[in-house]
Amino acid sequence: MTKEINANPLRGPQDHSVRDQIVEAATEHFGHYGYEKTTVSDLAKAIGFSKAYIYKFFNSKQAIGEVICANRLEMIMDIVCAAITDAPTASEKIRRLFRALVESGSDLFFEDRKLYDIAAVASREKWPSTEIYEHRLQQLIVQILQEGRQAGEFERKTPLDEAAQAAYLVMRPYVSPVQLQDNLESAAADAVLLSSLILRSLSP
Repeated sequence: MTKEINANPLRGPQDHSVRDQIVEAATEHFGHYGYEKTTVSDLAKAIGFSKAYIYKFFNSKQAIGEVICANRLEMIMDIVCAAITDAPTASEKIRRLFRALVESGSDLFFEDRKLYDIAAVASREKWPSTEIYEHRLQQLIVQILQEGRQAGEFERKTPLDEAAQAAYLVMRPYVSPVQLQDNLESAAADAVLLSSLILRSLSP
């Protein structure tokens, strides 16, 4: 499947309004019927637009799904950032980061199961929104490790990028929607155990 996701250029507020209307209706429709079982024709009929009109704003169903996925991932990132903002130490930020990722991902799975499927498709097919999200998480981990090293909480012998990548790989099964759905029953407990494991490996 193509990764080309950009909608056609917008010309003004009216176009933005229509585009938002399509995304809102698609979110509701995908949430009810599922992303993979819905065609652009189904969506057009549900919204009351012609298929050709939708294609004026989005060049594929994936382009619509991409916006929805990006919105959801941005919500998770906001939750994660809020969770670690007032953490007193870098170690506590690691704990809260892991916990927030698991909780927000699990909430999305249980509350919006059909929309969770979009995130799963996006993860499997490596849509740009998921790659951007994963990069932002990796950069956040780097920042936390730098903070911990400066405060003397974490060791400094391991190259920073190597330590950050290793920490991310431990977290990844709880970041990826495809893998998280197989770990839901134990995810909360796992987050506590694995964050402690990460912190022990980082200790000076």
